[in-house]
Amino acid sequence: MNMETLTRGILIAVEGIDGSGKSTLANKLRDSFQKEQFPTVLTYEPGDTKLGKQLRKTLEEKPVPVCGQAEFLLYAADRAQHFVDVVIPALTQKKIVISDRMSDSSLAYQGYGRNFDLSLITMINKWVMHDIKPDITLYIKISTKSAVERLKKRKGKPSSMEQEKEAFTKLVVQGFDTIFANRPDVIILDGEQSAEMLHKIAHANIIRFLKDKKLFHEKK
Repeated sequence: MNMETLTRGILIAVEGIDGSGKSTLANKLRDSFQKEQFPTVLTYEPGDTKLGKQLRKTLEEKPVPVCGQAEFLLYAADRAQHFVDVVIPALTQKKIVISDRMSDSSLAYQGYGRNFDLSLITMINKWVMHDIKPDITLYIKISTKSAVERLKKRKGKPSSMEQEKEAFTKLVVQGFDTIFANRPDVIILDGEQSAEMLHKIAHANIIRFLKDKKLFHEKK
């Protein structure tokens, strides 16, 4: 499929708990869109800016104690820099931006997981994101048990979130399920399916969205 430039930038967020397959799906989508000649940027939160790399190190390694409120604000600071340095410039250049995590992760992890004020988190997210919302959010739904089993097979030191107790992870899963229950901009994917099937379904839905909204011109 050969495509000309998009009529505007498109923002796609990939969400789910650690171990759900977010990063794999995000990479596969980037590869397929680039092959189809869509200008595409793959990014992630936290950490895809110079400031973000420092914040991610603090959040994951926690060289000093970080309370829950500070944790959320560090993620918000990363998100603010991420939008200014990466997301907004790419959208301005009419590119597809695929982000591995975005604002809904804060609602799930700090809102439902830490039991913080959801309206306050939403307000801060809206501010740091310059009132920009993802056009499409892909939510990879997976059980806590499956996610934990996958994380155990990963190599390297687990992140601070991966080290949280299973009870916390269950709260986060319930949070994601609640957040995305009736959202028309969300595509819910079965994380128990193969990576290839997840990619096929997600890709088809995104292409359908672009066609329905007439967001690209197909070459004659």
